Formats: sequence, C-alpha cells, structure tokens
Amino acid sequence: MWKMLRYYWIVARGYRLNPWNSPYLRWRFETFLGPEAASLDAGRFFHLMWKYRNQMEQFVDWAEARRRYQRRRVHL
Repeated sequence: MWKMLRYYWIVARGYRLNPWNSPYLRWRFETFLGPEAASLDAGRFFHLMWKYRNQMEQFVDWAEARRRYQRRRVHL
C-alpha cells in the first residue's frame, strides 16, 4: 500500500488532486489498457484503478525494485 502511495505521489506531481488529467498517468493507462482508457474522467479513472488493482500493484512492485537497483548502482 505504501509503495503505491509513494509511486502515485511521484508520478502525479502537479495533478495530485485530479490524477485523471495527468498526461503521464493517461499515457500509462492507455499503454496498459489500450482503448479502454482512451477517455478518462474521474469515475472511469477510479473504476479502472479498482478493476486492475492487482496488476497495478505488480507494476509498482517492479518499479520499486528497479528504483532500488538503480540507487544501488549509483552508490557503487
């Protein structure tokens, strides 16, 4: 749960109160879901987040592992 909130806080910068308007998050959703995410509004955004919550959690876990790896490589 904390990893998801941390990821959200980083990627929703400038759009934290309305993440469905974030160009980055829109791009992520469209890349992941295709036409299903083409027209995002608040209701559709939260519906898709809930529907694909397991896949989103797996993605956030992967992103966290990549971040840790990159951080470790910088400090070597």
